[in-house]
Amino acid sequence: MENMKEIKAHMKSVQDIQKITNAMYLIASAKMRRAKESLERTRPYFSASQAEIKRVFRTADEVNSRYFYPENFGIPLNGTYACLVITADKGLAGAYNHNVFKAAEKMVAEHPDTKLFVVGECGREYFSMHKIPIVKSFLYTAQNPTMRSARKISAELLELYNTDQVDKIFIIYTDIKNSMNEQVVSTRLLPFHRGQFFNEGEKPVDEPFEFYPSVEVVLENMVAGYLAGFIYSALIDSFCSEQNARMTAMDSANRNAEKILSELKVEYNRNRQAAITQEITEITSGAKAQKLKRMKRLREEEQSG
Repeated sequence: MENMKEIKAHMKSVQDIQKITNAMYLIASAKMRRAKESLERTRPYFSASQAEIKRVFRTADEVNSRYFYPENFGIPLNGTYACLVITADKGLAGAYNHNVFKAAEKMVAEHPDTKLFVVGECGREYFSMHKIPIVKSFLYTAQNPTMRSARKISAELLELYNTDQVDKIFIIYTDIKNSMNEQVVSTRLLPFHRGQFFNEGEKPVDEPFEFYPSVEVVLENMVAGYLAGFIYSALIDSFCSEQNARMTAMDSANRNAEKILSELKVEYNRNRQAAITQEITEITSGAKAQKLKRMKRLREEEQSG
């Protein structure tokens, strides 16, 4: 059993840790709020991009693009995959990184020729430690997701796709539905299914559109912007999910700290009461011994007198 001095030292260390976890909770909350505001400001642009691609399909008689599955494809496209894996730069976020790692390892196990592109220091360290090769790691992007970073990542992935070094591009990230629901998403970026932009039941719109130099070139430029927007959205979603997971972890740590402090206070009070009781017992015993000693001395004096 710890003595009172050790208990007080233990309580102080728990309180110091609690100050840190409280600060981390508040910082994560502020970061997530700013990231959500940034995403909301840029979301209209990406929605408009998707709407324009859809409009191209509705107005053009025939569209052939390397970025879309053929209209009558029967066999899924196989070959080399490129996969963008979005992790965090920091830990203390519960199972956030672990869930992403599991999804990435599953893809590599099913398609051993997958080329991994990793966002986040945690992902780089994990794959390096487990001897899983990565093509490139994008440093300092997870903590500061920007459209510029998204365009850079998009350009590198498109270069591989356009030069036939990869046949499909996937992305693995964490999508935050609400504060209680986070889900790891593994989705294909390229090639697109036409159904994402054009529904079979919709009738073509007869509008006097002219595409220069061709509808394919126009579509390729639009797809590049749309892809960068999707990656940026995934970076923001992952960043928000990371901060939400960290808030949850810090909140749990705070509750555990309160529980430990409560138990330590009970133990401290119990030991303090025991010490007081022991001190009273010792004082009482000493007083009783002194009384017996005086009585003995008085009897001896009476006998001698």
